[in-house]
Amino acid sequence: MNAPVDLHESLKPRILPRPRDAAVEQRALAEGLTPLQARILAGRLGGYTDELAPLVAPSLRYLAHPERLQDGRRAAERIARAVTEGEHIGILTDYDVDGITSHVVIRRTLNELFGIPENRLHSLIGHRIHDGYGISLPLVERTLSLSPRPSLVITADCGSSDEPRIARLREAGIDVVVSDHHALPTEGPPASAFATVNPTRDDCTYPDPTIAGCMVAWLVMSLTRSVLIEWGVLEPATPKLSPWLSYVALGTVADCVSLGGSAANRAVVAHGLTLINRMEAACWRTMAQRLGDDSLPFDAETLAFQMGPRINARSRLDDPYAALHFMLAADDATAARHLETLDQDNQSRKAIEAEMTERARGLAMGELEAGAPLLVVLLEDGHPGVQGIVASRLVQAFGRPALVLTPAVQPGMLTGSGRSIEALHLRDALQRAYELAPASLPRFGGHRGAAGVGVPREAFDDFRQALLQAVSEQLGETELGPRVFTDGELEADQLALETLDELEALGPFGREFDAPLFEGVLRAESLRTVGADGSHLMLELSSGATSVRAIWFRALTPGEMPAFDAGDLLRCAYKLNRNRWRGRESLQLIIEHAEPVQN
Repeated sequence: MNAPVDLHESLKPRILPRPRDAAVEQRALAEGLTPLQARILAGRLGGYTDELAPLVAPSLRYLAHPERLQDGRRAAERIARAVTEGEHIGILTDYDVDGITSHVVIRRTLNELFGIPENRLHSLIGHRIHDGYGISLPLVERTLSLSPRPSLVITADCGSSDEPRIARLREAGIDVVVSDHHALPTEGPPASAFATVNPTRDDCTYPDPTIAGCMVAWLVMSLTRSVLIEWGVLEPATPKLSPWLSYVALGTVADCVSLGGSAANRAVVAHGLTLINRMEAACWRTMAQRLGDDSLPFDAETLAFQMGPRINARSRLDDPYAALHFMLAADDATAARHLETLDQDNQSRKAIEAEMTERARGLAMGELEAGAPLLVVLLEDGHPGVQGIVASRLVQAFGRPALVLTPAVQPGMLTGSGRSIEALHLRDALQRAYELAPASLPRFGGHRGAAGVGVPREAFDDFRQALLQAVSEQLGETELGPRVFTDGELEADQLALETLDELEALGPFGREFDAPLFEGVLRAESLRTVGADGSHLMLELSSGATSVRAIWFRALTPGEMPAFDAGDLLRCAYKLNRNRWRGRESLQLIIEHAEPVQN
């Protein structure tokens, strides 16, 4: 465990320059990018030696063939056989955005492209709180109780760690095709699965293991289409699955997979956004109506902060089927009705989250005072559906990985969700904790940035100590605390929409390819609190003769005043933003952090 620290000092965000890869910067300049664009790439692609073109100009031509997925052909042929022989098929997916979008891809492909009637398709989505993640025992029981019972179950975004439940389905005569992207257990793919398609498999030659679960599902169903054409079941002119990439884009962004060195993820998000902005599906149209014309065109940020939370909110608080019905809605009225439900859930989620975050922050202070490299917080009356968001808030506030636990439905058990920092692979840390204290961690899963756990209440202290040791081993002497990494300064004449155009050409932005963030000393010409509770701050800032409007969201605790006044010089970390109002555009800054310049 790290030595105790000066708590006040350790919690002040530090504005630091983002490290840049000089070789990437020179290559970008040589390929015709502007100096600013080259700077941005150099700060995001450290150590990257492959071609820049697939990242700078994303295109579907850079996608690898699904045949390269281990078990991909075997999975596709089993699904194709179910199509040709009229079998009943279960579609079993996770309840988050990645799982819901995977579900839509599989269901629409089977129904609309392969001609399977609705009455032969069975949607199986677990309840986050009552069933838990993956192929849970309640989902197995639900599957076995169906009449007629499906003879094939296709999973998406889950299944890799569910061998006991898959074995139960197999014993009942049901084949399970697993499509997933979560890390496999040490013993490898589930032995009872008919096929396991997962790009993280050691024996998989697919070049990009970072793709989301919805992308794995899309590739498997695309390969199934090819098999059915080979067999003469479908006409060669059968439409491809390209239109479904709108859903894949949403699931990819919302699941926070890498948008850095991944040509595949960048391609599907860029192409999917193009499809979304055609507004051909009711779910996109009604969301645009809800957000207003000034929200158009949608970008990756819209998916991450507007659509994703609304879809996730449903499964956090209730069963996830309203989210599925919203995505599948055939007309605007139906979509609007389901969106209203999602919106109400999202408002409830925000209220629960705010209350839980306040309590979690209080409990975390003891851990911080002891210099813990990891925050483990148990909220005895917390809502299990909001654990992950609260963990994210702790990471943002304290610059440390965090795990938030609440009592599980199962007596004597705790359930938890964790979020990590760049320096820590959370799934690997949990694997190490399991090795140190296996009885304290009977169930866990996830990936580098996020994970979930099940912990016996009586073993909580053992689990906490094992995980702290695992995290300490991995982090070593890494300095912890809130950090704001920027891409350096802009000249006053670069505070313009033309600069934003230059930056947006490098999109989409997301995890491991952060939106550009700059720093500079600016004068606060005026400031005022805004928002229903007065927690946001609207500012007029100046740099020389250039003046620009800025907004700092959640700058203040309601009722408090800022630590600076009009006329003060501020060191700011900010993003450039396109403000749209009644058809007109202007530049505004989004402040991430600001502090008075000490004279």
